[in-house]
Amino acid sequence: MTSFKTQAHIHSLDGAMDEITVLDSRQESDHVVYIVDYKGVKCTAIFNWFANAYYADDKYGIIKED
Repeated sequence: MTSFKTQAHIHSLDGAMDEITVLDSRQESDHVVYIVDYKGVKCTAIFNWFANAYYADDKYGIIKED
């Protein structure tokens, strides 16, 4: 997957929009989880097809590097 920049609803901003970089995606049971970068924080995000928007979880979805 080629990384790209887009707008997303950000958890720590109470849903306000800001720019993220989508880095990768993975299939989990019945949905796709995106790995994104938000201001240097690597975290998970989902894409809601009905709202046509990404939702990045930079509070509880942080991915820690080993």
